[in-house]
Amino acid sequence: MSSKKRQPSLAQLRAFDAVAEHLHFRDAAAAIGMSQPALSGAVSALEEALGVTLLERTTRKVLLSPAGARLAVRTKAVLAEVGALVEEAEAVRAPFTGALRLGVIPTVAPYLLPTVLRLVHERYPDLDLQVHEEQTASLLEGLTTGRLDLLLLAVPLGVPGVTELPLFDEDFVLVTPLDHRLGGREGLERSVLRELKLLLLDEGHCLRDQALDICREAGRAGVPATTTAAGLSTLVQLVAGGLGVTLLPRTAVRVETSRSSQLLTASFTDPAPTRRIALAMRTGAARSAEYGELAAALREAMADLPVRTVHD
Repeated sequence: MSSKKRQPSLAQLRAFDAVAEHLHFRDAAAAIGMSQPALSGAVSALEEALGVTLLERTTRKVLLSPAGARLAVRTKAVLAEVGALVEEAEAVRAPFTGALRLGVIPTVAPYLLPTVLRLVHERYPDLDLQVHEEQTASLLEGLTTGRLDLLLLAVPLGVPGVTELPLFDEDFVLVTPLDHRLGGREGLERSVLRELKLLLLDEGHCLRDQALDICREAGRAGVPATTTAAGLSTLVQLVAGGLGVTLLPRTAVRVETSRSSQLLTASFTDPAPTRRIALAMRTGAARSAEYGELAAALREAMADLPVRTVHD
């Protein structure tokens, strides 16, 4: 007579996931608000239900068994899918409620988040907006794995399974020290970039890649990375100190150049180098209608910024 194996419960999976992450029963129990005996019992019950040993317990530490290491990955994926199921059900019941995990790149967050947060506060007061500032690669990983719901970043991405909702285009300007020969000029040709000492962000920032693309279009083969910065604020201060010049998107100009009286900006002749900012979502996301409405609202809210709104 055959007997069916018991199915693991969500509580058991959450307990194992916490132990796999912390490798410590006390810390894992505290992380998920469960007593340590209950946590240990849940993991033991999961091992019995699955018929495998997940943990190697010693008097000093907890280790994942080979089977535990494999199943920890699947457990995290199952819990993520359950979380997504609950969130999608909440979205169906009441649009613009519940959590919305928004990922934003660092070269957008300081300049656009005030507009985004004001819009959400005024128009979608029941939406629990959670903001995560990360570089593009990390944001895309978060979107595809379900850790994030929506991204605000520079496009195109060219990533299968990701749909872009364009918001606006914005020009780049040249930021120079106060005594630079190009400071304050208008109608610059891109060719001036061939011989300037251009300062860049660190690798991983999409703005760095965009600046290098602009230089290549201007006929410059490469830019020696003798000095780099982790953020635009530092980059602009390096310019103010006379170490070189840099390219800045227009939405960042007012904030960043106001930090120093030793800076000037110069504009390019049309067509100026530009970047496009968009929302990005998983293709076919259950809340895609909401995200489309949010994109339309953001285009309207950003009308006062130095940008050109773009529609689908």
